[in-house]
Amino acid sequence: MRVLKTLIVILLAGWAGAVAAQELGDDGLHKQPWFADTFLDMREDLADAAAQGKDLMVLIEQRGCPYCKEMHEVNFNREEIVKLVTDNYYVVQLNLWGDREVVDFDGTEMTEKQLARRWGVSFTPTTLFFASDAEPEDALAFALPGYFKPFHHARALEYVASDAYKQEPNFQRFVQARADEMRAQGIEVDLWK
Repeated sequence: MRVLKTLIVILLAGWAGAVAAQELGDDGLHKQPWFADTFLDMREDLADAAAQGKDLMVLIEQRGCPYCKEMHEVNFNREEIVKLVTDNYYVVQLNLWGDREVVDFDGTEMTEKQLARRWGVSFTPTTLFFASDAEPEDALAFALPGYFKPFHHARALEYVASDAYKQEPNFQRFVQARADEMRAQGIEVDLWK
């Protein structure tokens, strides 16, 4: 019994350590080691993504956002999700209320908060996926508004990375078809986790 208790304590300490390891930046936003540090010129960021054979993922968050925290502590602590992100996306983080200077795809200079308003982002987290094989003005492939549980978050990453959005414009249908396919392969699917 003592061994079991010790094992449980070690596992919980490891889990708490992984959650506590989420770094907060000076702007109050959670940071990941695979976020790109850029000059925030969206044209250059899209070109850099393309040069790496990836698409551009712009993650818009805000200080104190409980759903952003959940995304970092839960979703970004799952190996499947981190692998999907790092294999397929060049990730730039923006602050919904930030004052850093950014350049939009059309060359317009503004602050992060002005760009978020221009792009119609009003809550966080919002994840925008831009296809690197498209012209900048037509690059927006998919928007993931808000926090999604890990299953759906992973499917959104697959949806864009596989170019499925080009054949199936309805994300919900894609998720259902993918869940059915996984079940047929004997994989347990829990849409709520």
